[in-house]
Amino acid sequence: MLEHGGRLRRAAREHGIPLADWLDLSTGVNPHAYPAPPVPAAAWQRLPEDDDGLEDAAARYYGSAALLPVAGSQPAIQALPAALLPAWAAGRAAHARHGAAVPPRVTLLAPSYAEHAHAWRGCAPALVSAENIAAAVDRSDIVVLVQPNNPTGALFERAHLLDWHARLARRGGWLVVDEAFIDTVPEASLAPAAGVDGLVVLRSLGKFFGLAGARVGFVLAPAHLRRVLADTLGPWTLSGPARLVARQALADHAWQARTRTRLRAAGERLQALLAATGFAPAHGPALFKWVPTPHAAALHAHLARRGILSRLFDTPPAVRFGLPPDEHGWQRLEAALQACGEALHRSGNAPAGSPPSPRTREHGC
Repeated sequence: MLEHGGRLRRAAREHGIPLADWLDLSTGVNPHAYPAPPVPAAAWQRLPEDDDGLEDAAARYYGSAALLPVAGSQPAIQALPAALLPAWAAGRAAHARHGAAVPPRVTLLAPSYAEHAHAWRGCAPALVSAENIAAAVDRSDIVVLVQPNNPTGALFERAHLLDWHARLARRGGWLVVDEAFIDTVPEASLAPAAGVDGLVVLRSLGKFFGLAGARVGFVLAPAHLRRVLADTLGPWTLSGPARLVARQALADHAWQARTRTRLRAAGERLQALLAATGFAPAHGPALFKWVPTPHAAALHAHLARRGILSRLFDTPPAVRFGLPPDEHGWQRLEAALQACGEALHRSGNAPAGSPPSPRTREHGC
């Protein structure tokens, strides 16, 4: 199994700190989730029905009716390679690329959400940095990226993505864009362009809406690919209660507008806090900030000893921070970062704004 954020119970066991005493900043999920309505008994007692208005609400929210509800984007990530490879092969034949059968040239953004590389591992994908992915488009058949990227926060120009899609589609290729964190900058989304060959967009209600436990997502893609995915994933991929909550959340435009404003302000506050305590540069969308440093493990451990769970990355070494849920959480995070920053100054190893030094542990950080 790949590592993900949110393993709070494991952290509580490892550090001997009660579960209720932790500040979990490891996931990038909105700490102020959409207020789920009471679920009527019928939603538990009846099989889910696909004419309950969920698809209509999603089409209005995403700007496209070319969508398939799924149990979060994860099942789609796992099913996409098997569904997309025949579509790519058909497109390759239609675009007169003759000769012996060859595997597709798959390019993935890296570092990025590791489940994509895991799903495409059978195609031996090329892993390319955000700086080099534009140059890789013309030597690829399928390009998979996260927008904005998780964990680095890289955000690509929408016009560039549309150009990459056009270049790929002209020769039967595909662009797959995972937009799990894009809801705070909806103007950057490719969802309204979905439905055409060569483009797949993945969306989820887990991050912006804070409904990770509901497991609701959507695949926006041409009809033939949606049919293949629907056959693969089977009926009733979403529970009745999940459909009810998702429909209401997607239709609540006033809550969405307030939440975008709130999250943008919180993201700016987190960026400023990290800079003020010496942990810069930090990158990322409103819901999280990513701090690359060769001494990420020491920073992560320092926070954990204080009951603050962050997300540690090894390649490259970095720590990702989600948003605290309340003022007490903000104060706890500030105090922990400040203590580490002060230790660095006492050690004489690093000025403000520098990454933690190797002597961090020796000085209480």
